[in-house]
Amino acid sequence: MKGIILSLSIIVLVSCAQVPADKAVVSQQPETISVPAQACVGTTTLPSSLRDSFVPAVDAELLDASLGQPGKGGLCQGQVYISTGIKTVTLYRAWNSSNPGSTYGKWWVFNRPSGKVAQYRQDFEICYQWSPLDKLVTCELKAGTKVVVGNGQSAYCSEYLTYGVSARQQVYISDASQSVINCETADGVLIWQ
Repeated sequence: MKGIILSLSIIVLVSCAQVPADKAVVSQQPETISVPAQACVGTTTLPSSLRDSFVPAVDAELLDASLGQPGKGGLCQGQVYISTGIKTVTLYRAWNSSNPGSTYGKWWVFNRPSGKVAQYRQDFEICYQWSPLDKLVTCELKAGTKVVVGNGQSAYCSEYLTYGVSARQQVYISDASQSVINCETADGVLIWQ
């Protein structure tokens, strides 16, 4: 009996040793995705039409919260500003209607979204898993609010889709529900061209 068990053990070991490397059983641990770092592009300098509406500030914690790692989204680079209230600053946020809590999320833009949704996703590194972008909220920024203005970090969405860094400016607000007023919401509609 010991001889049979020993023979079977040897056969199994020899069989396993002969499995080609590409057919070997691989552990089912999640794959770690590494996205190469790219140099940041664009500028954190405000457009001339908004320069009277903000003053530069220093807040390392807020800046750190806005910055993302390559492949993870967030900002690639940023500058902290405080809104002055001298002029009304209108901000826009495309969001996910299936998550009403995302209405006043952290990511905003200075210009009303227009054009193709796919281009908007690329410009602002918004993976399809993060939001269908089917709602738009338009708000005014309260005076005295700290924001970070910067350019987008790359985002890995899937093995088929990765967005690179972007020069398009984004606005990061850590507590938007307390920082915006006079908001209006619009629905996304299908328009085919």
